[in-house]
Amino acid sequence: MKSIGDLTAPMDSTVGQTLSVLDAGGQGLCFLVDADGVLVGLVTDGDIRRGLLTGTRLDDPVARVANTEPVVDNHRRPQDEVRRRLSTRISHIPLVDHEGRLVDYVSHFHNPRIPVLEPTLGQEELDNVVECVTTNWISSQGKFVSEFEAAFETRHRGMRALAVSNGTVALHLAMAALGIGRGDEVIVPTLTFAASINAILYTGAEPVLVDCDPRTWTIDPSGVEAAITNKTRAILPVHLYGHPCDMNAITEIAGAEGLAVIEDAAEALGSKYHGEPVGAFGDASTFSFFGNKTITTGEGGMVLFRDPAVAEHARVLRDHGMSPGRRYWHEHVGFNYRLTNLQAAVGVAQMRRLDEFVDRKRTIASQYRERLTPTSLTLPYESPDALHSYWLYSVLLPESMDRDGTISRLAENGVDTRPVFYPLHQMPPYRDFRRTGNLSVADSVAARGLSLPSSAGLGPEDVSQVCTAVASAVASAELVQSS
Repeated sequence: MKSIGDLTAPMDSTVGQTLSVLDAGGQGLCFLVDADGVLVGLVTDGDIRRGLLTGTRLDDPVARVANTEPVVDNHRRPQDEVRRRLSTRISHIPLVDHEGRLVDYVSHFHNPRIPVLEPTLGQEELDNVVECVTTNWISSQGKFVSEFEAAFETRHRGMRALAVSNGTVALHLAMAALGIGRGDEVIVPTLTFAASINAILYTGAEPVLVDCDPRTWTIDPSGVEAAITNKTRAILPVHLYGHPCDMNAITEIAGAEGLAVIEDAAEALGSKYHGEPVGAFGDASTFSFFGNKTITTGEGGMVLFRDPAVAEHARVLRDHGMSPGRRYWHEHVGFNYRLTNLQAAVGVAQMRRLDEFVDRKRTIASQYRERLTPTSLTLPYESPDALHSYWLYSVLLPESMDRDGTISRLAENGVDTRPVFYPLHQMPPYRDFRRTGNLSVADSVAARGLSLPSSAGLGPEDVSQVCTAVASAVASAELVQSS
């Protein structure tokens, strides 16, 4: 959190000197004091911008553009009382002592840090876990596992569900059950989390990297077509950050070429494409329930299959390859990918709140859109045929703006953010795999992309704090750039 000293400059500073303090502070404002530390004014990025537009120069005294009658309060007054005076017009209130010396300040930024994502858990989750403990059903046997799977089958009609220990093994199990292995190629977008490509490598297959669509950031169907060879066995579209892929185009390509489609929907539970839930379009689909996902079981995953026979084969593989009719008789080399009843107990309760969580995330996205549209940020796109669940509300900074520096400044001002994923082709383990095109869209998105706090539990005041911080950071950076 920025200290008062980080946001303060002498009143005899020049406009240029004050602009440097304002930019480093990242809050779009600088307090001005005299030689005795008495508050004599403040200046915002807007004050400086208006001054420059009307002829003020960087070497002119900042007093020329400063507000010399700011709203102030007594430093001994409880800060909760002072904070109630904040508004969209008054973002900072300096606190002074009885002699007018600047002591501290209250602002939208002076609140506890807002994380990028955190789970929303309640009484039903707790009650279900307590039931597991009191009945001793805590491992992978128990009613909540089957209830959790049934909830997914109800939502994704025509698919068979298997609960697994995390989203990465869900991908691996899906490919293993479909018989993907050495000598095969799987097409995957370069802009995705590493689990997507790692699971391909676990099978012994070769990944082929393609670029993303510039609006949705999801896999580019034209890149998929260009990547197909006689070794291609499957396409792995990733519904990135909650926006559905163009599944009509993907399934049409797959159907014409006889390829399997495995949807990586780890980040998109609750999203829809043409009114149908993602995860219901492929031969298989996978979900993640890590602690930052739309619903969580702490760790956990789900894999869905269209073909009941493949689903049954996956069920055997999930449990060490053991025969379902002959205990301890192993028909295949399998895995231990089971989910515990404890985790599923949380998942059952979370699934009942899924629509609530998605509605809340979409409301937050709407609030972000309203507040951030006037800025030079590129805001997330939602195609007409999609319902975006906004797992993460991710934006693009202007090309001239330092993304990593912006992340640091926002963190200092109480707002956690994170960069979008590095493209796979940029990272050492994946650089040598075959690719189509120059993957320039993914490179651009990765260099400029920033994900904002997106928890379903964010309140209007949290969203306001984030928007104020982000808008101030963008405005300050643009002002420095233009000066």
